[in-house]
Amino acid sequence: MTARFIIPVKGVNPMSENITKTMTIGNRTFDLHNHTYIMGILNVTPDSFSDGGRYYTMDAVLRRAEQMIQEGAHIIDIGGESTRPGHTVIGDEEEIARVAPAVEAIAARFDIPISVDTYKPVVAEAALQCGAHMINDIWGLQHPADTACAMAQTIAKYNAACCLMHNRDNHTYNSFLPECMAFLQHSVEIACKAGIAADKIMLDPGVGFGKIYEQNLYVMSHLQMFNQLGYPMLLGTSRKSMIGLALDLPAQERMEGTLVTTVMAVMAGWNFVRVHDIKENARAIKMTETILYQDGETNG
Repeated sequence: MTARFIIPVKGVNPMSENITKTMTIGNRTFDLHNHTYIMGILNVTPDSFSDGGRYYTMDAVLRRAEQMIQEGAHIIDIGGESTRPGHTVIGDEEEIARVAPAVEAIAARFDIPISVDTYKPVVAEAALQCGAHMINDIWGLQHPADTACAMAQTIAKYNAACCLMHNRDNHTYNSFLPECMAFLQHSVEIACKAGIAADKIMLDPGVGFGKIYEQNLYVMSHLQMFNQLGYPMLLGTSRKSMIGLALDLPAQERMEGTLVTTVMAVMAGWNFVRVHDIKENARAIKMTETILYQDGETNG
């Protein structure tokens, strides 16, 4: 990737490179050198902030999955419960009823790694049994109710991959960035203790979760600092309120703002972005990488 400028953060042991050179998700091995991959968002919910209700039938789910693959998605991330501010929490069985059929159908028809966006161990186990390859946990294995580390143990049991996100139930910090990074480092420690392999872990700073607008912007302006954690990083900013507040635009008009953040992730050496608009983000990534990694003759 691009050069990583490491500014040490107190309490975090800086790494100049990822602990592993590849990440394994399902039967795919992702080379972490010089490329940013796309995790496509597929919400099977009636109330997600951006696309709730659009993919609520199996035909719609499969059509969208096929379109995402054709447009350049490398992973499909299925969500069964909205995590937008003020969302309605649903029970395990309802979430399983939404997610499991979608996972099973996509796994049967397409050869692509499938992630499931859930913080509930029971839902995660059901999804993994149906063919999911990865769990995208918005609480980074640290949900307050999961005192027995059941999520970490479930992921390890199925030899699955995981995306571990920073989160908290308030936005009051003594030292904002060091606390975010310490949280993620602790998530990694929980994962490793449970037996999750290093090449199956990616991290997410959690833009839009446990942070106010200014804190989200601060994360975006300090992306390279997260590289010292030593694991591949994922950026999830697609259509989020940070972009809406900056541009004064509704969710459906935030593509350009999302593309800017995607380019910033590529330039910071991050390996994954989680987005709704696959084709446009794929083009932005390709153009940015072409500029960054061109090695042609410049002397004519």
